[in-house]
Amino acid sequence: MLRQQRHGAGDPSYAVTPDGAHWRAQRTPEGPATLRVLARAGDGEVDLTCWGPGADWLADAAPGLLGAADDVAGFEAHHPVVREVWRRHGAWRLGRSGVLMDALVPAVIEQKVTGQEAFAGYAALLRRHGEPAPGPAPGDRPVAGAARTGAQVRPGRPLLVPPAPATLALVPSWEWLALGIDPGRSRTLVRVARLADSLERAVGLEPAEVARRLRTVPGVGVWTAAETTRRALGDADAVSFGDYHVAKDVGWALTGEPVDDAGMAELLEPYRPHRARVPELLAMAGLRRPRHGARMSPRTHLPVRRAGR
Repeated sequence: MLRQQRHGAGDPSYAVTPDGAHWRAQRTPEGPATLRVLARAGDGEVDLTCWGPGADWLADAAPGLLGAADDVAGFEAHHPVVREVWRRHGAWRLGRSGVLMDALVPAVIEQKVTGQEAFAGYAALLRRHGEPAPGPAPGDRPVAGAARTGAQVRPGRPLLVPPAPATLALVPSWEWLALGIDPGRSRTLVRVARLADSLERAVGLEPAEVARRLRTVPGVGVWTAAETTRRALGDADAVSFGDYHVAKDVGWALTGEPVDDAGMAELLEPYRPHRARVPELLAMAGLRRPRHGARMSPRTHLPVRRAGR
């Protein structure tokens, strides 16, 4: 469930170590924190360890982050394909981070660009303006032949905590371009950063009301609000209308033909208030329409920061 919060394989705030532990750095209302989660095979339990000023907050939020608060009551698999996927993945739950900016910033960066470009922009932002996560680095291990105390370690790659809203608000326009984030998205990022305190106060309200408030911010539309409330609040009805792939994939999986947003809305209507579960389950099962032709390419007209400059 924690993997739902990851933004690409190169997300500097996330790591999976060889022992199967998942690590995530997050900014909480009480400060930066790092979470390590290791599932115990066979007994249905997990080991949690937290570090940093926000460790207590994150420890309290961890069950929700892992999907413990997700209520599937009332979800009924009306379509045979959905029924089969639900049979295979019925233990899956939606997690929630409990922090809007934690989900909103990457959602804005991912607007209207390829996944490759979106993930690269988010990673570049964290490497440039994030901060080292508290606690040990994932993959730290004793050096071969070291003393039994284990005091000597071979360092792993440290995680990075996403930048604070105050930091985002001060990033100049030319710096956003160097990160591969165009003016339309960067203006929205600065805008939401300046409104971060008032937006975070909406946490605890009904997800539909939170989404409505998010959409009052220029540059935040239906897709961005849905991506945010689904990850931050565990909103099971937040469908990403306006996505380049989702409607086509849902249509192909359920009807054999791609559909547009209107067609997807019709297909998902019987599942309300659990509509978002269907695209997630279909994607989990690998039910995506066949891709034909060339892939969308990242834009090349934006400046790129070179190493050492």
